[in-house]
Formats: sequence, structure tokens, C-alpha cells
Amino acid sequence: MKVVIIDDENKIINTITKLIETSFIDISIVASSNDIRSGYHQIIKHQPDILILDINLPDGTGFDLLKRFSHPRFKLIFVTAYEEYAIKAFKFSAIDYILKPIDANELNLAISKARDLKIIEEQQLKVKALIENVNEDKTLKKIVLRTSESLHLVKVEDIIRCEADSNYTFFYLIDGRKILISKTIKEYTELLKNSGFVRVHQSHLINTLYIDRYDKTSGRGLVMKDDSNIPVSKDRKP
Repeated sequence: MKVVIIDDENKIINTITKLIETSFIDISIVASSNDIRSGYHQIIKHQPDILILDINLPDGTGFDLLKRFSHPRFKLIFVTAYEEYAIKAFKFSAIDYILKPIDANELNLAISKARDLKIIEEQQLKVKALIENVNEDKTLKKIVLRTSESLHLVKVEDIIRCEADSNYTFFYLIDGRKILISKTIKEYTELLKNSGFVRVHQSHLINTLYIDRYDKTSGRGLVMKDDSNIPVSKDRKP
């Protein structure tokens, strides 16, 4: 497999190159670059299987480079210093990333996942989500939800609520779909906390846009606009 690395720090490029050459005999670094302009030409020339891409580059961002590829055929791994917004965008879009300074175990895991990815269309969907999430007002608009059978690209504003089921989470959408994800509601509470979602109960995370009313008299708790009844924990009651 062929890898192209684009990073503005030669030290990082050298570190990644040495780690990959040490751990993966079937993977070769075919090119590297320090900026978008030359990086773009290296991608076109070498058609890599995996692209390792920094966010901040001298002539723009890694996101700017991705926008030039409508249907990328490469698998993508981002490298970044800790930038909260970018990392949240990666999580929303299910994109793999590693933090600087480079940790060998994290890099090996990301490379192994990229190498084993069989369905390139999954990567394309994730990149599409990432590009839509990286915008001027920094609002995260879409989230990638992985089920046992497929990936779903969902608008955050289309999620009415989430409900815990042991270590799984059900997503209820405005079009009537119910999607089961093998992650805990705790993970989505953290991910969606700045997108208008509130954890009103141990098992329930709601989108405040879809609250219809709070029914004190009948004990129905919160009544959502899809007519679902959501219990409210005592410490959350108005």
C-alpha cells in the first residue's frame, strides 16, 4: 500500500515514516509534502491508498485540500495538535486522527484500521460529513452513525432524541427512523452537548428543539413533538 504524508513539520514526517517502515512491511511512503499545493500534486501523481494529513499548513488547511476531491479514493488519517473544534468535527464524522506528538501505538492502530477498510465508499461518506461540518460558523451540522450493517449520515437537527439501551443507543429521527448504535449514551451526551441536546434522565438525551411541553399533572414528564414521553430526573425537573 502507498502512503503520502502532508505536514508542515519535517520532524513529524520523519517520525511517521520511521514508525511505518518499522511496523508495516507491506506499506511504503511514496511521497511527502509541506504544503497544500505540492501535496495536491503528489496525491494526483501517486494515487495513494492512505493519506496522512496535517490540519494547519502554510497555504491553508487540510480541510481546504480535501475539498478538491469530490470522491477521494484514499483512506484518511488526520494529524493534529489538540484543537477542540477540529477533534469534535472528526468525532462527528467518524474520521480517524492522531495527536501530536506522535504516539507509536496510536499511529499503528490508525494505519491498521485504514489498511483493513474494505469499503472505500464509507470513507467518502465520512469525508463528506467532515467537509460539511468544517464551516465558518463552526456549527457541527452532520453526524455519522454506524450500525452493524451500514453508515448513516444524519443531520444533527433531524435528531429528536436518543435513548439508552444498556451499552447501545437508539436515535429517533424526524422522518420516523430509529437507528441502533453500539455506543453508550454517555458518549453522545458529550458529543452533542453544545448542539442543543440535554441529558434529562439517565437513559434519555433530548434535542430541545423538539420539546412540546412539560406535563406536570399527568406525570408524563416531557412530551416531545413526536408525542413520545420522556421521564425527567428529579434534579432536572423545572
